[in-house]
Amino acid sequence: MKSDLSLDLDLNLVLDSLPQAVLVTNKTNAILYANMAAETVFRASSSYLLKHNMEKIVPFGSPVLGLAEQVMSKRTPINEYQIDISSPRTGEGKIVDVYAAPLADNSPFAILVFRERGMADRIDRQLSHRSAARSVTGLAAMLAHEIKNPLSGIRGAAQLLESVVGSDDKELAQLITTETDRIVKIVDRMEVFSDESPVEHAPVNMHSILGHVRRIAENGFASNLKIIEQYDPSLPDVSGSSDQLIQVFLNLIKNASEALVDTTDGEIILSSAYRSGIKIASPGSGERAALPLEFSVSDNGNGIPEEIRSHIFEPFVTTRINGSGLGLALVAKTIGRHGGIIECNSIEGQGTVFKILLPAWKEKEITTTGLEETNHV
Repeated sequence: MKSDLSLDLDLNLVLDSLPQAVLVTNKTNAILYANMAAETVFRASSSYLLKHNMEKIVPFGSPVLGLAEQVMSKRTPINEYQIDISSPRTGEGKIVDVYAAPLADNSPFAILVFRERGMADRIDRQLSHRSAARSVTGLAAMLAHEIKNPLSGIRGAAQLLESVVGSDDKELAQLITTETDRIVKIVDRMEVFSDESPVEHAPVNMHSILGHVRRIAENGFASNLKIIEQYDPSLPDVSGSSDQLIQVFLNLIKNASEALVDTTDGEIILSSAYRSGIKIASPGSGERAALPLEFSVSDNGNGIPEEIRSHIFEPFVTTRINGSGLGLALVAKTIGRHGGIIECNSIEGQGTVFKILLPAWKEKEITTTGLEETNHV
């Protein structure tokens, strides 16, 4: 492939072997290099791509068009997720994640890497997690109505039997009562999903939240574990509910502690960081919300089995014998309602990391006319 950009043959071979599409552009979005995967993604030959600007191969107004200028002016990488580059040339349903970065420290070029999302992955992960939680919402309401009332009758009958049967049968009656109570508790937990009241957003200091949760853990279920804090103290407040976020991180730290139950050097790391350039499509609008604040809970346990790793935020998926599989589904629902996303990276035998990305708090300015004019962090 020929271009004005000087690349040696070995590098061309390396780039052509990548499954991701790679383009090199300048500030004016002129395409200076395209690897073989780019030809496949954009359904155009390299000679065609090198003769045209990005405007010719992506939809009008696409977020991709401003990436080269942004990364060269800021000299920092940017990630964009769930970008639709569908066109008559590329076809419908062409969804990609894009990584953009300056080609070198003082280079006037930017490199764009496009990862095409498969059919099963085209809906963003956080949207899938919200859908999984929503699927439980209707089920919870149904269970509360159709199951809890009959269970009350079964429990009452079992208690009555316990008072009249002989000693040999009392244990069986008690078992019915105990199991009925257990089912009611499961239904009660599921009813949380049916709560669709809006989150009352306020500025929340996440380091205070994490410190509070750490103290609870150290004085209870994680008293025998080492908990390490690695925070970026310059982070601004997030937008959300402190009570709900406390519950989220209590759940994650409790899961981490249970993953370390058989270890002698169990360690949990709580961390925070700023992640510039991370954006995601907002449900129900064409806007792309910035999620620059990352909070992580890591453990050095045995990791999550590969066969369930991609399903852990779905209801009723659990690795624990007596687990209900509702904890992480509720966490995903809560983070989704906060406008954020949650991700899990786990390697068997090497531990697990849960990462939560949240928007920063924006205070609305009120003018003398009472109209909201601008937002500022």
